[in-house]
Amino acid sequence: MTSATEQRWAGRLAGIRAFDTTVYRRVVVVAAHPDDETLGASGVLQALHQHGCRVDVVVASDGEAAFPVLGPGERAALGRRRRRELADSLREQGLGDSAVHWLGLPDSGLTDHTDELVAALRDLLADADCCLLPWPDDPHPDHSAVGKAVLAAAPVTAHCWSYPIWMWHWTAEESAEIPWRHAHRHTLSSAELGRKSAGIKAFVSQLGPGPDGCAPILPADVLEHFTRDSEVLFREPRRQSAPLDRFRELYATNPDPWRTEDGWYERRKRAALLAALPCERYRHAVEPACGVGALTAQLAMRADKVDAFDAVPEAVKATRKLGLPNITATEAVLPGGFPDESADLVVLSEILYYLSDEDLRKTVDNAIACLAPGGDLVLVHWRPWAPEATRDATEVHELVSERPELTTLVEHRDEEFLLDVLRRR
Repeated sequence: MTSATEQRWAGRLAGIRAFDTTVYRRVVVVAAHPDDETLGASGVLQALHQHGCRVDVVVASDGEAAFPVLGPGERAALGRRRRRELADSLREQGLGDSAVHWLGLPDSGLTDHTDELVAALRDLLADADCCLLPWPDDPHPDHSAVGKAVLAAAPVTAHCWSYPIWMWHWTAEESAEIPWRHAHRHTLSSAELGRKSAGIKAFVSQLGPGPDGCAPILPADVLEHFTRDSEVLFREPRRQSAPLDRFRELYATNPDPWRTEDGWYERRKRAALLAALPCERYRHAVEPACGVGALTAQLAMRADKVDAFDAVPEAVKATRKLGLPNITATEAVLPGGFPDESADLVVLSEILYYLSDEDLRKTVDNAIACLAPGGDLVLVHWRPWAPEATRDATEVHELVSERPELTTLVEHRDEEFLLDVLRRR
């Protein structure tokens, strides 16, 4: 019989968008203790593996401190047992070919070993395009420490997703700490659910009474959260603005990394943007993050003057090569770069979701300050969440649209991008 607590959680999970298990090449799942990965993400891992994704498992501790009454020798024996249990569990889940990396750090003491964690994880995560980690705000300090260490160590090109464990038992479903906005859900097939159940049962040391007769580590009221037919992952956003070196690296290998000149997505997006501009002609347009100038050239046909800038020298050089007399292209980094002269059009395309909270706020402040009253601010962003980004397009557009200095003139919701035109009051 399902408890009232689990029924409340089940109601909260209804309607959460699906997690896509088809898009990754190599996933590394990191756990504080052996069994965390199975409880929190077994179904996800099975589905990723089924779609050809390589799965690696990293375990920070052996879980040897599960029962505080044990002496040093007994703890060591429990750690060895838990390693065997994990191997058995992975086989039951159909993940027996997954590489397992044991860090051997002290159970219940991971908060004191964060530097070691980060150093070890950097190499292990280097080639991953997806990292699964304990929810960094999980009430268990070991889980929180490991989650934060993964975020510090993960490459900028990796998508990071966290799985909650003790949140289900120790946190109320209405808590403001839970990032429901970033939640995705994987619905387990009957086969996945069966393999997960068998995988959990392999952790015999955690399911029965402790050596002194104490309650199991995983009693029935805890396990019921992990026997449901769905798992929840939270997308973990970057905290800092995407590093400039990442963009310089892209331009070093490709003069037009996003195919802005000839790609259909970019050409269609430009056409929609230009059609959405309320004015036929502008006096002065400003385009931060101009890239190679594909949009800049089109804006120059609608404005007497265009000030464009980008943080990457190669992009600025490409824009200058357009040779259009009403375009000035300079090298500058957001939130700076805006000219002193007021403008009646500012276009922010595919850039705001790369910025930290502070850099985003300052950039929008500067864009609004640059606009003359009655001037237009255009936002256009790709809808999927890029690995280097701090947020997705939806959140960016909501945040900017809430600014009291602006009123919305145009809203375009496309399957691939969002486009808004906002006018300064």
